[in-house]
Order: sequence, then structure tokens, then C-alpha cells
Amino acid sequence: MSIQSLGVGSGLDLESLVQQLLAAERGPKLQRLNRQESTLEAEISAVGQVKSKLSEFEDALKALQDTNNLSGREPTIENPSENISPFTASPANDAVPGNYQIAVTQLASGSRIETAQAVDGGFASSDDVVLSAGTADLTFKIGDSGDEFTISIAAGTTLSELRDQINADENNFGVNVNVINTGTVDGGTRLVFSSDVTGDGNDLKVINSNDNAELNRISTTDSSESSTYLTSVVSAKNAIATVDGIEVQSDTNAFENALQSIRFDVSQLSERDTDDNPIASKLTVGFDVEGLEENIRTFVDKYNELYDELDRLSSYGATDDDPDGPLAGDSTVRGILSGLSNLLGSNVAESELGGLFSLGIELTIEGRLEIGSTDFGLGTGAERLETALQDNFDDIAVLFNSENGIANKLLSFTEEFTQSSGILSSREDSIKTQQDNVVDDRERFEIRMQSFEQTLRARYLSLDSTVAQLQSTGNALFAALGGLN
Repeated sequence: MSIQSLGVGSGLDLESLVQQLLAAERGPKLQRLNRQESTLEAEISAVGQVKSKLSEFEDALKALQDTNNLSGREPTIENPSENISPFTASPANDAVPGNYQIAVTQLASGSRIETAQAVDGGFASSDDVVLSAGTADLTFKIGDSGDEFTISIAAGTTLSELRDQINADENNFGVNVNVINTGTVDGGTRLVFSSDVTGDGNDLKVINSNDNAELNRISTTDSSESSTYLTSVVSAKNAIATVDGIEVQSDTNAFENALQSIRFDVSQLSERDTDDNPIASKLTVGFDVEGLEENIRTFVDKYNELYDELDRLSSYGATDDDPDGPLAGDSTVRGILSGLSNLLGSNVAESELGGLFSLGIELTIEGRLEIGSTDFGLGTGAERLETALQDNFDDIAVLFNSENGIANKLLSFTEEFTQSSGILSSREDSIKTQQDNVVDDRERFEIRMQSFEQTLRARYLSLDSTVAQLQSTGNALFAALGGLN
């Protein structure tokens, strides 16, 4: 007799017995593996949170390393009215704070050249041919500036085609050509050359390079620049302004050297009074106190966010019922907090301020930062910060960003943990290796359990068969004995 499943032959519930034995063997090991897996997942997530918060803190530190944030100058312009804003200003970080009265009396402009009216030998329409035979060159240049390009004109080129050819030339340095139809027979059509190159003496020249007679009417000079044909209708001009009553000029609309370390760009003429005198605008250059204070307060906030997160992740539960943090008692996290605390309390010899305390920033008993409210005879933290911003603005940059500055030392410290080959990345690699080991343990355990199940089934299949045979023999004996009666 062939028994296909456990208990069929004997009638015993051997399948249930095997399942119970398998569950008893599987349960404790699976619980251990699940606990390991859960612990490792929580740990690697926590390490990622540490890296994320450290990176946010590093962003605040980098803002305090940026000289534009630490030493910025803030320009304020007061114009006579809101209708006209003659200029904008861009002070460098070493600009001396001060007040300046500035009036714009002339904007820089380029030159303009026009061909003659039709009645004076110019062109009747935009379809007029400028060169009837052969080819000839026109060269466009601005004095000895180096701005220069040449075009070759083919026979049959019309006035409008010449305009398009000049405007589209890849070497064009800023010459714009238009064709204007005057609407009169005498005026005809005028070819107008405008140059973007500004400044006194920077007039555009259109040179008849091959001394072609037909091109004289669209040229300013012959090839040797000795003969003159067209002349500038508008000459190139400098921008002119007055600074505290002193006239200053620039060949562009940007004044870069009139005021030391302060550039101002003009775009409109200043308003004029009833006597036609220009009315000056007031430029005030001061420290960018608001911007620097914002960066300092962001530094405090980001440190506290980092501290709170690290403390949460590494703390033990307050009671037996409270869960521990995923990195409870972790030496790496405690090392980060200890190292940051030591650096925050250090002094910077290069700085007159000395340390963060002079900025009103204090470490609390818990280890967080605050703009202190306690008056130690030197004013509250907010008062010390205000004083430093007003009286020691440039020295704040030294405090944070000198070679031994606090921001530099803090960033060097945190990067030991956050860089790609840093301590936290190595920690993540180690956890991932442990997670891989758990996966391998699961696979090996499943293989062992399959073998264990096969052993159990073979053993109880034999038992089932034996019991079935005994039951069959017993039944036969009972039947024989019953027949004797």
C-alpha cells in the first residue's frame, strides 16, 4: 500500500504535528532576523538624518564664509521724485561708507551716419542698386579701438540687401543699419548707420576699401582715410555726471573709477529745477547689517535644529515605557555634539571680537545656541549683536572666516563626517554590509528549514506506514479470533 500524505495510512494527524515542529524551529530564528533587520533599517535611516542635518548646518556655515554676505555694502539711493531713477550703484566690499550727491547730465551714446537725400545724390528707393558691376569691400571701424569688420559687396546688391548683409555679419561689433523711406521725391530713401560703441572720439568710420566710385555715397572715407564723403550726424559721446559738484565722465554708461570701490551705472538724465539745473540724487553706502544679521541668526537656528535632531536620535527613553532613539548612546553622535560644542566656545585670536559671546551668541546648559537675554554687565545678547554689527562690522568676517575662524573650523570638522569618504558614509557602508549578511542568513536558514522539513516528513512517513501495517495486522488477528468463536 502506497501512502501519499502524512496520516492517511494511520489516521493520525501527523501533518499538523510536522507543521507545529517546523513553526517551533522557525519562530525564534525569524524573530531574531526580523529584529536585526528592523534595527539596521532604523540605524541607517538615522545616520542619513544625521548627514542631512549636518549638510543643512554646513550651508549656513558656507554663507558665513561668503565675503559678499560677511562684508557686504548696502547702497541706498534717494531720488528727488519717484518718476526718474538716474542710476544704480554697486559698492564693493571694501567701499568706504559715506554719502554722495550724484546728478546725471549726459548719457553715453554712439555715433550715427546718414546717406544724402535723393536730390543730393542719394537713393530714390530701397531697391536702388549700390554696386552695378564687379565686387568691392566696405570696412567698418572705430578709430584705433580694434573694433573692425569688412564685408564684400556683390554686383546688383540693393540698398535693402546691403542693410541685411551688414546687420547679419558674424563679425559685426555693434553696427546697426536701417533703411528709412522719407516719403518724398527729394528726400528719397536714406541708409542710416548707428554704432553701439560709445564715448568721445569713438565715431564710426565706413571705409571704401577699394575706392570704388559708386560706394562713395555710403562711405565716410576712401581707402587711405584721406578723402571724406559722409560725416557723422551724431557723434559718439561720453556719459557725464557730477559727484558732489565735481564733473566726472565715462566713455560708457558705467562709472567704475569715479568713486573708489563704488560703481554706478547711469540710465536716465537727472531731473532739473526751474532754472534748468540738474537735481542730484543722494547715494548712501553703508554696511549690509540686515543681511549679515540674517545669516548669523540662520547659523544659530540651523545649529539648534542639528542639535535637537542628534539629541533625539541618540537619547535613551526617559522611562522604561519610552522608546530609545535609534542611535541611543552612539559614540559617533556624541562625538559630533562634543566637537561642535568645543569649537563654538573657542576664541579666534585674529578677531577683536574674540568669540561668539561678543556677538551675543551663547551656549545654553542643554547645549543649544541662543541670542542671550541675560545682561552680564555687557548688555544682553541682542544688544551685543547690535553693537557688533554697528561698531565691528568688518571684524565679524574675521571672526567667522579667517584662517582660524569659527565657520572655517566648524566646516572642517563637519566635513570629516559628511564627505563621500567620511565617517558617516563608512558607517552607512558597514550597516549595508550587515543588512546583506541578514539577507544571506535568511537564505541559508530557509535552505536549512527545507532540509529539516524533508527529514521530518521522511521520519513521520515511515511512522505512518508502520502504524498502518500494525493496524492492518491487528485487524486481521481480531478477525481470525472472532472466527474461532
